[in-house]
Amino acid sequence: MNHEVTAPKIIAVHLNYRSRAQQRGRIPAHPSYFFKPASSLSTSGATIERPADTELLAFEGEIALIIGSDVRRVSPDEGWAAVSGITAANDFGLYDFRAADKGSNVRSKGGDGYTPLGPDVIPADQVDPSAVRVRAWVNDELAQDDTTAGLLFPFGQLVADLSQMMTLHAGDIILTGTPAGSSVVQPGDEVVVEVDAPSAPGAPSSGRLMTRVVEGEVPFSDAGEKPKATDAQREAAWGSREAAGLTEPDAFELTADLREKLDATAVATLSAALRKRGHVDIFIEGVHASRPGTKMYGLARTLRFVPFRPDLFASHGGGYNAQKRAFDSVEPGEVLVMEARGERATGTVGDVLALRAQVRGAAGIVTDGGIRDFSEVASFDIPTFSQGAHPSVLGRRHVPWETDVTIGCGGAAVQPGDLIVGDDDGVIVIPPQLAREVIEAAYDQERKDAWTAEQVANGERIEGLFPMNGEWKERYQTWLSQQ
Repeated sequence: MNHEVTAPKIIAVHLNYRSRAQQRGRIPAHPSYFFKPASSLSTSGATIERPADTELLAFEGEIALIIGSDVRRVSPDEGWAAVSGITAANDFGLYDFRAADKGSNVRSKGGDGYTPLGPDVIPADQVDPSAVRVRAWVNDELAQDDTTAGLLFPFGQLVADLSQMMTLHAGDIILTGTPAGSSVVQPGDEVVVEVDAPSAPGAPSSGRLMTRVVEGEVPFSDAGEKPKATDAQREAAWGSREAAGLTEPDAFELTADLREKLDATAVATLSAALRKRGHVDIFIEGVHASRPGTKMYGLARTLRFVPFRPDLFASHGGGYNAQKRAFDSVEPGEVLVMEARGERATGTVGDVLALRAQVRGAAGIVTDGGIRDFSEVASFDIPTFSQGAHPSVLGRRHVPWETDVTIGCGGAAVQPGDLIVGDDDGVIVIPPQLAREVIEAAYDQERKDAWTAEQVANGERIEGLFPMNGEWKERYQTWLSQQ
């Protein structure tokens, strides 16, 4: 590896191209950043090591801004004016370390040679910042091709934003994000990145930045957390499940270990863990447990009602309708979730059907409508959640329509197989692909919260403890290591 280049700071943008944001399924409202070490810099023709026992080294062709003068608290126009030049960059990342980094990117993006630059610099005053192109090839096959017309946050805005909190010094490097097309490379592959301005006079170019991938031979020691590749990281690194060679994910299973952790974890804590992962519309609004102290969890089965209409009720409401089929087929451990469109002025389940679900071993019943025979249903062992009691029969407002489809219950989308969890605070929906991760994170948070509460009960002050400062975090980790 060649480390002939250096910089005071290297700052990289997480998501900045619309094509990449759409691929990732989220479009940020504002730019966000991470740092890379100067030791990650290298030049064209250098090699990059994929460490031993790892598999997910991914390239990211990018445009690098080179700051030409010290700036602090500048406008976007002034920010672009402070850029002396642009060049090609490759923001390599090792997805095997993503989970261990917990968002910092220190190890996943900070390896030696993980930020090659060059070979030439295009003077900034020679280009229109909205008309710059970046392309990347893997073994001479074009993998990325996009222009700055697709940026979410223009170059000048990035400089202005960063300068609000820190002085940007001459020589600082800002990596401006990668477009769609980033994927995994293997030892022996050659990756080339080029930045140019084809519509500018003379079509200036950075030249071709070439990096060759080699296989590392030194295994990781036990000094820290070791790299680990998961299917979620494989999908992110390759760009899609198909590219990663993954089949559809296996159905989520509520193991004994996860059930034990759910028993000790509140819905409120689970919802906070979901929010951190971008899932905020997961509450089945307006429903409450039929009796206080209820705890419920299980995988969803779904039933959908449509608004009442005499002809539709005549064709779908009588006989062995969808409602009866749902209660007759719910499996042990499943939660039957019903879409009643938030219509509380009618019953959607009564004592006979609730008893049938209980006998079948169902884990619970959730409806965003009402419950008939409310007191009797509440006395059953099976947990029930609803908008409350109503004495009407089914045909007043609803027609039982279909089962085992995606529904909207209390404003939340629910699919068969989703994890449904309820307690006195309400009911939430957890996508199965996130369930294990969310349960583990929430359970860890419950332990931390319980320990914090114990300290408060022992007379400790809230300041510095909630949330924990460095000293309290160290004390908590010491306690945790002794458990």
